[in-house]
Amino acid sequence: MKKILFLHDTFLETPRGAELTIKELMALGETKNHSVSVDFLRNFEETKSKISEADLIVLNSTSRCHFELDLVEYLLSQNVPYIKVEYDYNFCIRRNILCTVDYNVRNCCNPDKFHLFRNLFSGAALNVFQSPKHYQSHFEFYGEAVTKHLIMPPTVDVANLKPSEEKDEETIPFFGDLNFLKGGHDYVTYAEEHPELKFKVFGKNRLRREMPTNITFHEPVSNAEVLEILGKTKQFICKPVWPEPSGRLAAEAFLSGCEILSNDRIGTFSFDFYPDNFEKAKAEMLQAPENFWNAVSSILTNSGKTKAPKLKKVLVYKSYGGLGDIFFAIPAIYKLAAVSEELHFAVAPRLVDFFRRHLKGVKVVGEPEARNQESNYSNIYELGNYPAFRGYDLPHALKYPTHKKVKQHAIQHYIDTVSKLHIDIDNHLESYPYFENNIKASNSYFVVHHGAGFLLKIWPTEKYAALIERLRVIFPNLDCKVIMGPDDPDLAKYFSKPMPHVEFITGGMEDVGEAMAGALFHIGNDAGITHVAGAFNVPTVGIYGPTGPGSWGSFAEHNELIWGKKGVCNLKCNYDVILNCAHRICLTSVTLERVLEALYKVLQRAYYPQNNSQLRLNPQVSIEFGKKDCLVKLGENELLLEYHSNAMKTEVEKLLSSEISKEPNAGDLKMVTDVLVQQNIIFNVPTFA
Repeated sequence: MKKILFLHDTFLETPRGAELTIKELMALGETKNHSVSVDFLRNFEETKSKISEADLIVLNSTSRCHFELDLVEYLLSQNVPYIKVEYDYNFCIRRNILCTVDYNVRNCCNPDKFHLFRNLFSGAALNVFQSPKHYQSHFEFYGEAVTKHLIMPPTVDVANLKPSEEKDEETIPFFGDLNFLKGGHDYVTYAEEHPELKFKVFGKNRLRREMPTNITFHEPVSNAEVLEILGKTKQFICKPVWPEPSGRLAAEAFLSGCEILSNDRIGTFSFDFYPDNFEKAKAEMLQAPENFWNAVSSILTNSGKTKAPKLKKVLVYKSYGGLGDIFFAIPAIYKLAAVSEELHFAVAPRLVDFFRRHLKGVKVVGEPEARNQESNYSNIYELGNYPAFRGYDLPHALKYPTHKKVKQHAIQHYIDTVSKLHIDIDNHLESYPYFENNIKASNSYFVVHHGAGFLLKIWPTEKYAALIERLRVIFPNLDCKVIMGPDDPDLAKYFSKPMPHVEFITGGMEDVGEAMAGALFHIGNDAGITHVAGAFNVPTVGIYGPTGPGSWGSFAEHNELIWGKKGVCNLKCNYDVILNCAHRICLTSVTLERVLEALYKVLQRAYYPQNNSQLRLNPQVSIEFGKKDCLVKLGENELLLEYHSNAMKTEVEKLLSSEISKEPNAGDLKMVTDVLVQQNIIFNVPTFA
């Protein structure tokens, strides 16, 4: 006797479709000599204990479970096979996908939950969906991760349907609370338009709207009474706002012979038996529980996992977007290459030599050559651009299912998109770097890029010149390599004195790559070169202005992003606003001291304590020295340091005047130093000596 454990977040006495289905499945399982039990997810330790004793888990709804994500992670870590039965859209924090029907709904998913559910679906022995439309919605988000699936029509109590030849033409019922998602507004509007009819709601009013006098509210009724009423009902309104996974009530109305006033958001009506084949609908609904348990038997008999075959010869285009967008796509390309027998990456001819040198395990080809040989490939994918803009109009374009739904970096959106193509693509971000570098403490230069493809996004050139001059004082042993594109400003004319240690890199991408591969750190704008630095994992400071760094920030392991707009300008910038902005305060307000502070943070994280370092005062700090104490101010924060002795006063003043170059090993001064480091008032900055 096999132990089958159902997990569900709601007691089965609740008279809803999910609970009615679970009760029917469990009852049938017991007749097949299985030991069937249910856990309602109230105590995590008890649930884990039951999971460890089960032969098969049937995971139902979990969104009301307070340890939901921990539960999913635990289930994924166990060897016990499981079936995921989906009744809603549980990867979304709203339990529905309004984002697909309402453009104004954005960032509606929890990224952690969204990605965890992808792994949940891909690891399941079987995924059960409520209708073809329900499955298709999941496939659009997760692709191959949900292909091991079974579609179950609603388990309507077919034997107790009571269709009557005599129909009530004056009354239109509504079962359940009258609310927005279930199409309450359409129901009320129809009532207003038909004052001659009566509208009976078997539930409460959840709408903030005046009710017409022909709508009355009544206590909820049992499923048997629902079928009795539907059997005598001529017209039934079912116009949900959200995409209904199934619509058990709609199915009951259909089989009761009602005329259905509906929209295209009801899962049940995506079956091929709707709207005419009543007998096929009944037969499939009766057979659905049997199909479920047949699948269970197969899973229990064949516990071994079969590995999905690799994709054959694959061609990937990245035809749209700037240089930085190509680099954001590289982690996704590596993911796709790992599940492909052979992958070719097509880029503009000017970039071929660069990518051939640095991409590993991928054959790089020129776009014109690839387009002439498309017949040689089994799979062709166009990554277009994130966000899509016009990218979906391109041939072979992939869609970004998480765009505007999951708030995350563009890199992750590319990964999520290619993860739809193969069940074995793990959609977590891999470790750094993506290109091999030769960054060593013995290297003797850093890189600056003061330009951008769109020059209105650059930090003022004169400030870059002043920064390079200041860095020469701070790091006298380091040279500077400046990436100088053909349209970038002439930085040299802004220097106040000769700078023989500065070298200008004016060649193509191969020269840029060679410089970046050995750089100790990089400082640049919101531009493609900053993302070249990210690909080589160079510690980076990125300076952003009108466009925020959220989805397009530097992705080096150690980076600091300065967004000058935050707290300075409230305008929402688009292309026209940027073109007509005379002051560019989001960039001009960024001071040299702010950039140095960001650089010290990056260098401390990247090189301390492995590299020889010295203590450096945060250049944004202001200090008021007193006789018995000093007040340290950093932004809105203040720290009062009281002296216990004249000797301590002398040591602290030296420390805050950058006269102490090494971190103290013991004593009161070490305690003070530790606090100041924690508060970012002083930093351990490598000397690169």
